[in-house]
Amino acid sequence: MAETKIEQALVESRMLQQLQLTLEHEDQKKAYHTNSGISIYHFEAAPENLQKMATDSVQELEIVADDKATELHFLKYNYQNQEYILSYLESSLLSATDYPVLTIFEELEAIIYTALSGAIILSLLIAILFSYLSSKAITKPILDLKKSVESENQQLDKLTHLPSEIGVLARAIDEKNHKLEQYLKREQLFTGDVSHELRTPLTIIMGASEVLASQLDHNSSLSEFTDRISTTAKETSEIISALLLLSRAPEKLDAPQTSINNTAINETERLKYLLKYKPVTCTIVAEKEHIANIRPELLKMALGNLIKNAFQYTDDGEVRVTIDDEKITVTDTGLGIPEAMMPLLYERFERLGYSNTDFQTDDDSSTDKAFSNKVEGSGLGLSIVQRIMTHMDWELTHQANKTGGSSFSIYYR
Repeated sequence: MAETKIEQALVESRMLQQLQLTLEHEDQKKAYHTNSGISIYHFEAAPENLQKMATDSVQELEIVADDKATELHFLKYNYQNQEYILSYLESSLLSATDYPVLTIFEELEAIIYTALSGAIILSLLIAILFSYLSSKAITKPILDLKKSVESENQQLDKLTHLPSEIGVLARAIDEKNHKLEQYLKREQLFTGDVSHELRTPLTIIMGASEVLASQLDHNSSLSEFTDRISTTAKETSEIISALLLLSRAPEKLDAPQTSINNTAINETERLKYLLKYKPVTCTIVAEKEHIANIRPELLKMALGNLIKNAFQYTDDGEVRVTIDDEKITVTDTGLGIPEAMMPLLYERFERLGYSNTDFQTDDDSSTDKAFSNKVEGSGLGLSIVQRIMTHMDWELTHQANKTGGSSFSIYYR
């Protein structure tokens, strides 16, 4: 460094000046020690470490003097055919009258170091402040955009006029929100219109079935059909009500206390016709009465679809509905769901059907191919159940049974 070389040159000049003055005014000695912190040694009288290290140029050595760390400057110099080792202890007080140039340099050096230290600290503080203000200025529009998107009112008008990238993004989000609002509005209108238009013919069908039933003899074989018409019409009306509930925001729905036990019993009784020609038993297991806060129409639709699937896809064995404090589990002893169908389990219009003879093979690929459309359905059942679970913030899980069949669990707590 330049300042180091300047300091060495000044120290060397001062030590040589002191050597000349000392030899002119002092008697011959092996060593001289001056008040200015400079020591002069005949080479052979110098400390052994200095003899080994000294060269014709000024060297520096860190030492401890008076319990303080300091630097010792030294060099080897040939004067009047005599070799000397000159040293200067930087910690010694140097009078300005002894060597004003070196004194001024050391003072100036201290000032420069102090100024540089202050400048570095100030620069760091300025950099931190600048980084903070810059990051705040950069992130503020993003945070404003985040708050606007998260707010129910979605007030993006204040950001859409900005010429920056935030404005472009805000305009894109606003446009997408507008399209989504229109889509949701159309869906809600469609659901409402369908519900309104279907209720009238369903009411007529129910009324007509009641009139027809009243005109039949008490023991008439046709009474079963009129009851079936009336029951189906009522069930269709309940399904429409449930679909209307799904079109509303969850927080806007009331959630009355609904008996899970009664819903399970009613759904198994309603769907038992699917087991009419099958050696399949249905059991409901519940240690006590279980209540859930949910619209009964939605619980009926979700549980009914699971029970219906279990009945349809079980040719022999048992269907068990287990109810406890945290979940409802529908377990069947059917052949289960093939691995290839698992990624599409809750997709709309994905369905499977089988018969017992379809699976007399050990080849997994042929097992998957054996599924056909022999069981009636549209492939919407599990998709609807999953949609209800999402709507109610519940959870639907599937687990393959070790002995065959599937277990679907609805976690409601």
